[in-house]
Parts: sequence; structure tokens; C-alpha cells
Amino acid sequence: MANIASQKKRNRQNEARRVRNKGVRSELRTRVKTARTAIADGAESAPEALKAAQKRLDKAGQKGVIHKNAAARRTSRLMKAAAKNA
Repeated sequence: MANIASQKKRNRQNEARRVRNKGVRSELRTRVKTARTAIADGAESAPEALKAAQKRLDKAGQKGVIHKNAAARRTSRLMKAAAKNA
């Protein structure tokens, strides 16, 4: 356990960020999964699901929840899958 006040504060900050990022990552996975299933099924809602997933990926990349290049790579793969099934 930390004894230094600044480290105690840093631990609180890290925990708050961890919880926030956990929610963002969870929603991100859900959006991507929904988009992938919509693309695979050829559903009419596929473009909206794709747009939502892309938006979440870009936002997570901007905020540093995931790396920018990881967000770009995942978006690229999603779009590639959409183009293949379209």
C-alpha cells in the first residue's frame, strides 16, 4: 500500500480511468460484434451498425483507450468485410 499522498491520488485516478475504459472497451466490442453479425447476415441495418462501430473505434483511438493504429486496423478490417459481403 502506498504511503505517499501523491501515489495514493495516482492510484485513485488510475482506478477511475480503468473503470471508465472498461465500459468503453465493452461497448466497443459489442458494437463491432453487432456490425459483424449484421454484415454476415446481410441485414438492412448493416450500414448503421457499421457506422456506429466505426465511430466507437475512432473515438476510443482518440481517447487512448486503444492505440490509434489498432483502431485504424480494426476499422479497416471491418470495412473490408463489409465490402466483401456487399
